[in-house]
Amino acid sequence: MSPQTPTPEDHGDKDESFRVADRVWSAQRARFSGGLSPAALALAFIDWSVHLANAPGKQMELAMKGGKAAALFASHAMAAATSRDDPPPVKAPAGDNRFDAEEWGRLPYSLWAQGFLLGQQWWRDATTGVPGVTPHHEDVVSFTTRQILDTISPSNNPMTNPEVIARTIGTGGMNLVQGFQNWMEDAARLADGRPPVGAENFVVGRDVAVTSGKVVYRNDLIELIQYAPTTGTVRAEPVLIVPAWIMKYYILDLSPQNSLIRWLVGQGYTVFCISWSNPTAEDRDLGMEDYRKLGVMAALDAVSTIVPGQKIHATGYCLGGTLLSVAAASMGCRGDDRLASVTLLAAQTDFTEPGELALFIDHSQMHMLESMMWTRGYLSADQMAGAFQMLRANDLVWSRRIREYLMGERAPMIDLMAWNADATRMPYRMHSEYLQKLYLDNELAAGRFMVEGRPASLQNIRVPLFVVGTERDHVAPWQSVYKIHYLSGAEVTFVLTSGGHNAGIVSEPGRPRRRYRVATKQAGVTCRTSEQWAEESNRKDGSWWLEWGDWLATRSSPELQPVPTAPGAPEQGYPALAEAPGTYVLQC
Repeated sequence: MSPQTPTPEDHGDKDESFRVADRVWSAQRARFSGGLSPAALALAFIDWSVHLANAPGKQMELAMKGGKAAALFASHAMAAATSRDDPPPVKAPAGDNRFDAEEWGRLPYSLWAQGFLLGQQWWRDATTGVPGVTPHHEDVVSFTTRQILDTISPSNNPMTNPEVIARTIGTGGMNLVQGFQNWMEDAARLADGRPPVGAENFVVGRDVAVTSGKVVYRNDLIELIQYAPTTGTVRAEPVLIVPAWIMKYYILDLSPQNSLIRWLVGQGYTVFCISWSNPTAEDRDLGMEDYRKLGVMAALDAVSTIVPGQKIHATGYCLGGTLLSVAAASMGCRGDDRLASVTLLAAQTDFTEPGELALFIDHSQMHMLESMMWTRGYLSADQMAGAFQMLRANDLVWSRRIREYLMGERAPMIDLMAWNADATRMPYRMHSEYLQKLYLDNELAAGRFMVEGRPASLQNIRVPLFVVGTERDHVAPWQSVYKIHYLSGAEVTFVLTSGGHNAGIVSEPGRPRRRYRVATKQAGVTCRTSEQWAEESNRKDGSWWLEWGDWLATRSSPELQPVPTAPGAPEQGYPALAEAPGTYVLQC
């Protein structure tokens, strides 16, 4: 063979070079599109517009509704000109508080608000229910249109917002001066990579994450913290907490008064918690299996050694709960019976209906995300935060900008907000596998998620399950979390609590206006739909923590154990390495 003759290996190298060019080009485009795929948006709008153009019935319906809206607006305008008591023809949707202030009831502001709400209603009708449109494309078009409408809302314009105008007159324009200073400060902090104003008052290890404990195990991916007991005796079964790696673990150990970990310790449990490392570009090849083995399984091995001969109450939050369910299913398949129970907090196991987060996950969007991560080696925290903020733009973006930049006010920083700003990164390989295998292909629910050559079937989880969903969860909708009932034959106690993805979980006893619903499905009993469950479950006031505490107690040994003399098990290779909260949580 002559030196010029190409080999199969040469062709492979050339093919890969072409793929590299594609990734580099997509990553460059992502810088200008904010990480969103222009192709995905274009396909969605083409699908919607072509089908709308070929739906004369839908067109006539929209024309009729548009005419009716115009008539309502004209009627309201004439009535409002002569009477202040004329009721508005349309009300804002539930949860939309932009036009609640009394000033919006006066002319001309009431007309602007009503015109916007009627237009918003018409566009909602126009972007939904078009025959033939792919459901995912319909969701994308509806969501994108909603973002555009939110941007041009009269509440966001200082010239059309009566509250801003009144504040400007009352302060002689100083609110706008202060708002500009707030904007300048925020822009400078963003450019310098500093946290938002007030976050410096919540220092990890000083103000938050202050529950006493020791790091008793460390590898390249996790630190395992064992918390110091605060009771004279402890229950035999320890609790292991697996938080999500998308967040710092101390969401469960915020201030002393709302720390779930501190509360658990106070209930007499020996509590362990994983603290994930914050990956860098060097960790790009860490995958889901690494997180299972070096994370959950390594922690279980440590806990089993430190508290020998006892089963473990395993608890997973968000993505940590999904990973825990994978680990528990794999353990069941192999006859590993170290678990006493499994608790899943706002964690999905079936991704057929994952909520609005699925808007950012399709094959086109996946290619762009993978290209961004491929060049960096990880998905950055700001990219994830942007997607979550878009899901609740009115609450997380526009209302804040109105308050801080137009009204000139600063909302006080709280521990939960400071924690939210202390975000983490996700490795390229792990995040790609997570999105592809779980979100796109739904392998876990389908029984096709492989662990060491065997499917991790959730049917193999035989221990009792305690599952928590939250009413206003945009990340893991409670109806999606509820689907664990259809996937596991074990006993399932399901709780639906008030609040959102984070605030619903951080729901300490004594917090006002908290409520939850709870019901248990025994193993082997026929499943109910989520709607039936909501109608038939018991409604209770207060914190779901108390319900969980009673549930754990009834599934723990009645005999209490003496408090360990020291944390860890130095003679078995698990010495105390550092004071809690450890070092990984401090990584930036």
